[in-house]
Amino acid sequence: MPNTLPIAVTPLTPQIERFVLHFGEMGSRWGVNRTVGQIYALLFISERALNADEISELLGFSRSNVSMGLKELQSWRLVKMAHQPGDRREYFGTPSDVWEIFRTLVEEKRKREIDPTLTMLRDALLEKPSDDQERYAQQRMSAMLELIELSTTWFDEVQRMSPETLESLMRLGSRVQKVLGFADKLRFSGKKNDTPDA
Repeated sequence: MPNTLPIAVTPLTPQIERFVLHFGEMGSRWGVNRTVGQIYALLFISERALNADEISELLGFSRSNVSMGLKELQSWRLVKMAHQPGDRREYFGTPSDVWEIFRTLVEEKRKREIDPTLTMLRDALLEKPSDDQERYAQQRMSAMLELIELSTTWFDEVQRMSPETLESLMRLGSRVQKVLGFADKLRFSGKKNDTPDA
């Protein structure tokens, strides 16, 4: 007979509760509701995968709210479902690698927010402007498209890097800016030297 006896759930410590509540508050700023934010935070910080009943008990949410929250997190590919031997219930956890989580989140944000914007801009720029106002609007849209395409190309290249390389790149921080600033100075001084004497 399958084991469906509940595991004793230890209440959240004050520190973990603060973390979970903070993620709930931040959720609305990141495009998810408070419940989804808290469920994700709990799973992220939990040592083991949890089932929906445990999540419901720990957070004080209804079982239906937990189920909807888990479905949303699965659609973002931010939680993974697993089964345990002798137990019919589904257990949920987050990937252990924070870089994998970061990449998944950025990929999903891109699919949901950036790609539709790129499509709209490209479609708008295919249309012939009917007057000066539309001509100016298209110039602005073209500049926006160029920036977004440049950013997404850079992101695609970053996505192909190993977590170790990506971490090293991020740790360079202001040093990259200094190198680029120095390169600009060299380029500018080279242009001045190329200018023919009057």
